[in-house]
Amino acid sequence: MRVKKGFKARRRRNRILKLAKGYRGRRKNCYKRANQAVERALDYASRDRAVRKRNFRSLWIVRINAAARTVGLSYSRLIAGLAKNKIALDRKVLSEMAIVDPAGFAAVANIAKAA
Repeated sequence: MRVKKGFKARRRRNRILKLAKGYRGRRKNCYKRANQAVERALDYASRDRAVRKRNFRSLWIVRINAAARTVGLSYSRLIAGLAKNKIALDRKVLSEMAIVDPAGFAAVANIAKAA
């Protein structure tokens, strides 16, 4: 009796086609094309999770630098002063402070400036 790979193979193919939902052309309904597209998409997704972290860090640094210069400091001197005074505020928090609470940021910057 011939055994077909019915259920298992169909389930495997449908899993890929489900991930390819919303793609254009044959990439959404032909298994071979969909598999290629989904593989590539998953590769890009894992790469871009690291890129997103990189982009946000550089955005925070630009914001901190702009705020620090209004107080009369450069970014590098601000970070060095904070490290010297053992003030452990990360760049995300400093960036938010610069936007939401400029007076508080100025106070922290003045502590760093004194060092």
